[in-house]
Amino acid sequence: MNTATKTPSGTALPKSGDADRADLQLVSFEVGGEEFGLDIVRVQEIIRMQPITRVPNAPMFLEGVINLRGKVIPVLSLRKRFGLQEQAADRETRIVIADIGGTVLGFVVDRVCEVQRIASDAVEPPPALTKAERKYVAGIGRAGQRLVILLDMDRLISETESSSVAELTQA
Repeated sequence: MNTATKTPSGTALPKSGDADRADLQLVSFEVGGEEFGLDIVRVQEIIRMQPITRVPNAPMFLEGVINLRGKVIPVLSLRKRFGLQEQAADRETRIVIADIGGTVLGFVVDRVCEVQRIASDAVEPPPALTKAERKYVAGIGRAGQRLVILLDMDRLISETESSSVAELTQA
C-alpha cells in the first residue's frame, strides 16, 4: 500500500522509495536573497510591479490594493511579513497573484526565478527552529545544489487577517 505524509499545507508527499514518486511543480522567487517556492497550482499569474493604492488602517504587511482587470486585489509585502528591511521596487520586482484559502491575493517578491520541479522525496520538514521562524515554512526542497524554502501559504495570513483582507475587496 502506498503511504504518504502531508506537509502543513496539506500537500501529500510520497515517502522516499515509493515507486510512483510525484514531483512538486513550483514557481520559485526570491525575497531578501533567499529562494522560496510556491505550488504552481495556487499561482494565477505573475505581473510586473504597478502602483499600489494604500489602504488606511490596514495590517502592517499589507501594501495596499491594485486594480487587476476590474478586480480589486489586496497586495502583501513578503519582506514586511518576514520581518526584512524594505527595499525599493526595481525592474525585477513582481507581484505573484495567488489563491489563498479562496481569496485572491498579490505578493510582492524581489524577483521571480523559474518554474521548476522538485522530487517530493527531496523535500524535508522545516528545520527545528523556533515556532515563529518556521511558521510560514512547509518544508525545504533540494533543487540540485540549491535549497528552496517551500512556503505554507495558508499560514501567511491568520484567519483574522484574512477576514480583514477580504473586507478590502468587498468595500
